[in-house]
Amino acid sequence: MTSLPASATGPSGPGNDAPDTDTGAREHRRLVAALALTAVSWVALWVANEWFWDAAVGWLGLDLADRAISAVHFFLYDTIKIVLLLLGLMFLVGMLRASLDLDRARDWLEGRGLFVGLTLAIVLGVVTPFCSCSSIPLFIGFVAAGIPLSVTLTLLIASPLISEIAAIMIGEMFGWHIAAAYVGAGAAIAFVAGWALSRFRLDRWVDDVVFTTRVAVLRADGHVPSLRERVDAALGESRDILRSVWIWVVVGVGVGAVIHGWVPEDFFLRWAGPDNPLAVFVATLAGIPLYVNGAGVVPIAEALWAKGMSLGTVMAFIMSSIALSIPQAIMLRRVMRPPLLALFFAVVAAGILAIGLLFNVIA
Repeated sequence: MTSLPASATGPSGPGNDAPDTDTGAREHRRLVAALALTAVSWVALWVANEWFWDAAVGWLGLDLADRAISAVHFFLYDTIKIVLLLLGLMFLVGMLRASLDLDRARDWLEGRGLFVGLTLAIVLGVVTPFCSCSSIPLFIGFVAAGIPLSVTLTLLIASPLISEIAAIMIGEMFGWHIAAAYVGAGAAIAFVAGWALSRFRLDRWVDDVVFTTRVAVLRADGHVPSLRERVDAALGESRDILRSVWIWVVVGVGVGAVIHGWVPEDFFLRWAGPDNPLAVFVATLAGIPLYVNGAGVVPIAEALWAKGMSLGTVMAFIMSSIALSIPQAIMLRRVMRPPLLALFFAVVAAGILAIGLLFNVIA
């Protein structure tokens, strides 16, 4: 008669499982400690990034007022910032997707209707202070998780457009009623754009790389992964995505650095001043290649306003500068096909134009 393995014939009980349980517990603790150390290291690198490049300018005796120095400084700082965000956010979103039953979350969201989904996307966008390029990792993670594309696109609009820093600076420089109007207008643009985009079948215009991620495979068929499996999948997915988009990051930030260093401020006043009936259109188009965050564009906007640019034109300039950019388009091209990319930019630009014209009428 064939004998059974010793584990099957011997006495059973908690005592026999203790060695394996202890080993698993130790491995779990080591993994948690490694994750904590990695998180601390990521924060340290994030904080040190800007400080290091600012300090390097001083160490080398360079002048940031020089356009070439400013462009190189911008390129180095922003490239590292976006790479850190890509790695950190994609890992975090990957862990979240591997740890939660996102099918149930997606079903819950779809059951609540489009209005709730768009509203939640706007709220999340407000509390995530990212620029137009930095919000792309969240977009990739949400699309890969199966969240409706119109909702993820609303998040992609709201996150940079409704900038807390810009709102505070607008309140201090223009007045708090203008800041409130800016926040309300940004939310309106994001909501209406999300609703308009929901009218189209958009999934066919998203690159396949977004849907074939490691975490998506890991959660297939209802598998509940261990912590080790979740970490390995999230790390692998972060590396895969960075490997596929890094060149677009470098090219996009490079374009932004050139524009940042060589486009003079008086260019915008010359072409979008109070005497130009098409000023809102010009300001919206001129703001897109500028690629600055809220802290960078509001002081420029205040100077333009003080020189006579109308309020609606100023708001259109601020919104287009922080919500749309050429670097953003270059990076999004890796995950969006041209029809979706063109539709996304057209809908957002149309919303900004409408807000600018409305503000001019009211003002």
